[in-house]
Amino acid sequence: MPGPSTPPSTPSDGPLIVQSDRTVLLEVSHPGADDARRAIAPFAELERAPEHMHTYRITPLALWNARAAGFDAETVIHTLLTYSRFPVPHSLLTETAETMDRYGRLQLLADPAHGLVLHAADVAVLEEVMRSRRTTGLLGQRLGPADVVVHPSERGHLKQVLIKLGWPAEDLAGYVDGEAHPIALREDPEEAAAAVPGAFALRPYQRQAVDAFWAGGSGVVVLPCGAGKTLVGAACMARSATTTLILVTNAVSARQWKDELVRFTTLTAEEIGEYSGARKEVRPVTIATYQVLTTKRKGVFPHLDLLDAHDWGLIVYDEVHLLPAPVFRMTADLQARRRLGLTATLVREDGREDEVFSLIGPKRYDAPWKDLESQGWIAPAQCTQVRLTLTEGERMAYATAEPEERYRLASTTPAKTGVVEAILARHPGEPALVIGQYVDQLTELAERLDAPLITGATTVRERQRLYDAFRAGELGVLVVSKVANFSIDLPGASVAVQVSGAFGSRQEEAQRLGRIMRPKSDGRQAHFYTVVARDTLDQDYAAHRQRFLAEQGYGYRIIDAHDLEAGGDH
Repeated sequence: MPGPSTPPSTPSDGPLIVQSDRTVLLEVSHPGADDARRAIAPFAELERAPEHMHTYRITPLALWNARAAGFDAETVIHTLLTYSRFPVPHSLLTETAETMDRYGRLQLLADPAHGLVLHAADVAVLEEVMRSRRTTGLLGQRLGPADVVVHPSERGHLKQVLIKLGWPAEDLAGYVDGEAHPIALREDPEEAAAAVPGAFALRPYQRQAVDAFWAGGSGVVVLPCGAGKTLVGAACMARSATTTLILVTNAVSARQWKDELVRFTTLTAEEIGEYSGARKEVRPVTIATYQVLTTKRKGVFPHLDLLDAHDWGLIVYDEVHLLPAPVFRMTADLQARRRLGLTATLVREDGREDEVFSLIGPKRYDAPWKDLESQGWIAPAQCTQVRLTLTEGERMAYATAEPEERYRLASTTPAKTGVVEAILARHPGEPALVIGQYVDQLTELAERLDAPLITGATTVRERQRLYDAFRAGELGVLVVSKVANFSIDLPGASVAVQVSGAFGSRQEEAQRLGRIMRPKSDGRQAHFYTVVARDTLDQDYAAHRQRFLAEQGYGYRIIDAHDLEAGGDH
């Protein structure tokens, strides 16, 4: 990953304040803020992002991800010293080095005589984990001071336990090849450079992502929406040239993957099966929905054996941040197969990022959104928060409502309809999405805007028809529920207006902005609006949702609804 370009000349004028409790403050208006943000992104997570000072935290998991990606403690410490305004607490530097040093002290290795072995570079660590109750039943015969046998079926479970104990294992035990199946990319760099219709070539960052994944064997590639995650998946499949299982969020996404694989690779439609609620096709490349895999009947998951019943050479997890718990449990048994996670953000609202790390693999590649924007691979985006004030009656209803009803009351205020109309009036002729959480609110908006509505109740065929009409320019506005958060490719959309969301979901905010970030043929800027009710949970949750985008360098302008309707400040 690229390092910082022009660090400040002396430590005393840096944009960071590094504190002993592992928090790092970033002064947003500082000239070196963007470079510092990029430099600390591999090992620090954003916690709060108000206007002037952003707060990051250096967590063990972030440090282990950085270590797995090839960063050493010296690089991390040098970054902190370079950008810090004040002396960095010595205790934090020591703790950082020691935390990073924990990754890889235990290694899982393939042994010709004993199969799978846990090897310790530090015998005392092996003693410690063997004496833990959590490893009971996971470890077998002791082969010597530094080695103990592991049953192959416990490879994933052991990695889950070890990361919880603070000793994440480096898995070097390798992978089974799986059943061979010819797959090649149809890329043609010369025709792509000549802009021949339909021709394509991997972009430099996509090639780097594939190389980084393949060198690591398993793990996660983090790319912004619109940056071509499907193509990265297809390129990894071509590198593997084996039967592949692809797990996706819904049936629309499954169809989209199939269409793009037929377009990008030598696979034919007959070689690709769809395993969803409607169809149960198992073919050399099978695309299954998370929903069908987690369907429960009489206390069991009848379709989960799909994961294990075939000799897959590669398993691709699309939108890995949404991976449901039952699929995690099954993935623990699939550690001998190569696993590729694709996502725009590793943030999970349930806090199970360590499960992704231990079971899918560490982060292998991460492209900052702003870097891809500056290179022209994704559209530049302007984010605006529009605040409106509830009426006196609404304020009183909100104040006296049950706590669990307050967010719905604030986020579905009828006043938002007029604000949405005013926003769309600012962007005449630009393809726009209006996105929300509550179907009754969206139904009213669709009627007022005379626009089609897509919800979970809309059939897959009807969704496809409306998306195609929108792509073709026959529809100017689509009103969509959270079904459009993920894996929907609408490259022409350049305006998105969010009227309500899933409480404080950071990954949802990233996905919604991502819907409008594909580069526009005329170079147009993308506009993302979020409409919130002032002094309510709606405003609080909006602040939380914006954290991930702030981490990527997006600032939200805040304007008042009255100024918007008066045609002020563009």
